[in-house]
Amino acid sequence: MSPLRLTFLALAIWGTIHPMYWFITWFVQNEWSLMAMVDAWHANASTTGLVWDLTIAAVALTVFVLVETWQRRRFIGLLAIPATFCIGVSCGLPLYLFLRSRPD
Repeated sequence: MSPLRLTFLALAIWGTIHPMYWFITWFVQNEWSLMAMVDAWHANASTTGLVWDLTIAAVALTVFVLVETWQRRRFIGLLAIPATFCIGVSCGLPLYLFLRSRPD
């Protein structure tokens, strides 16, 4: 495996573990309330801006993955879409780049 692919894989793993640690910590402290988390995301203008920034990035990544998958016919890249929306862009983007850089 090339150093670039290893870097993408390491970033995907880090992008899974690091955010999930903070999400789980928050959920444990707030009785697993999803609505309380959504409220916290919109606590002020800064967090609302960050939510929209990540939402737009996630949608752009999804469109890119769908178009690339359609053109290349490498359907394994579709795994990046649920990773993006269930974990975050920090996981989905490097995961897609890892899967996309696989030699034929």
